[in-house]
Amino acid sequence: MKGRLVVYGLGAALIGVGGVGLLADAADTHPAGWFVWFVGAALAHDLLLAPLLLAAAALTGRIPGPYRGPVRVSLILAGSVSAVALPMVLGLGRQAGNPSRLPQAYGVHLAVVVGVIGLAGAVATVVRLRRGRSRRRR
Repeated sequence: MKGRLVVYGLGAALIGVGGVGLLADAADTHPAGWFVWFVGAALAHDLLLAPLLLAAAALTGRIPGPYRGPVRVSLILAGSVSAVALPMVLGLGRQAGNPSRLPQAYGVHLAVVVGVIGLAGAVATVVRLRRGRSRRRR
């Protein structure tokens, strides 16, 4: 318990240092914009990400044991990566006069990353199935 209090105290001190820096350099840090972003991130987590994760858990609850873990992990990772990449995939911030802003094919890149996540989930499932079979043979 004492260790937790020390860690909490250190965390609070770091938050305080960040807050002081945010306010001290207000011309550069734009505290109002930061506050809107912070509240928006908290709302996005609570109103979007958490319900989607709960829905994914509910939908995958009837999947047989060896498959359930890799499927859930794959869905969580793919959803998180997609949420982070969505503004770039949609081209938010792209400017016609500045081709160096968002110059990549972000939709293709997202598809590749989600595909790799799915492949890793499939490999993890196969490994689990083989381990289960080898244990039954013994």
